[in-house]
Amino acid sequence: MSTAPGGGRYGEAVFRPEQAGEGERIDFGALAYDDITMARLRTLGAGPGWRCLDVGAGTGTVSRRLLDEAGVESVLAVDRDVRFLAGQARRPGLDVLEADITGPDVVSGRFRLVHARFVLMHLPEHERLVSTLAGLVEPGGVLVLSDAVDLTSDRTPGTPYTAVMRAMWQGLRAAIGTDVSWVPSYPQLLRAAGLGPVAAEIHVPPLEPGSPLSRFWADTWQRGRAAMLDTGLVDDAAVDAAIRYLASEECAALSAGMLTVWGRKAPEETAR
Repeated sequence: MSTAPGGGRYGEAVFRPEQAGEGERIDFGALAYDDITMARLRTLGAGPGWRCLDVGAGTGTVSRRLLDEAGVESVLAVDRDVRFLAGQARRPGLDVLEADITGPDVVSGRFRLVHARFVLMHLPEHERLVSTLAGLVEPGGVLVLSDAVDLTSDRTPGTPYTAVMRAMWQGLRAAIGTDVSWVPSYPQLLRAAGLGPVAAEIHVPPLEPGSPLSRFWADTWQRGRAAMLDTGLVDDAAVDAAIRYLASEECAALSAGMLTVWGRKAPEETAR
């Protein structure tokens, strides 16, 4: 796996899985996004008989809900570190694989659903990885990719939140290679990988005091504090002020959006 300009990569330089509270941070994000993810997957047909691949499965919330709510046949949950999935390894229908998805021939077989959320934004070689994931979709199956889109801009009102979010994106890019600037090109990348029709949607969950999403960002900033300070855009006082702002009634900001794009592989009879 290629490393970031700063020599680090996700899970090593910043969001270390062994760090206390990392599983809880991931779950805060899941509480904010899982319902919209599951609604989309079920609308696309995920259900009985489907074999699914969940890339970057984290704590396994989507994998479990695919089995419990959608009733899929099986889920292969893949992550570079599966400590948060280890206790679920014997769950009927759920297989767990510890692997780096950027490596060659990591996953064998084909799946009715291939899903990856908040994964590719942290990795280089985007076109190759989209093509690799598309190659794991069986004829008639669907690839679903979700990643963050930055909604701060030069015209966004200046608040403690926007200042720290800008520093976060810049700091993570330098430290571990996170890059959300290319995420809006997902539809074209899926089409180039031979999928179609392709469609997309954006979900922006509300930032409310004490909400799971607000707690997710506060924890994320704490873990990414060193990388953010290295940008020179913020200092410790600015990060602390932004965390207080998130928890206050004065908070009036847009969270990062989640762009979800999906595309189908043609059935065999159509592809011939």
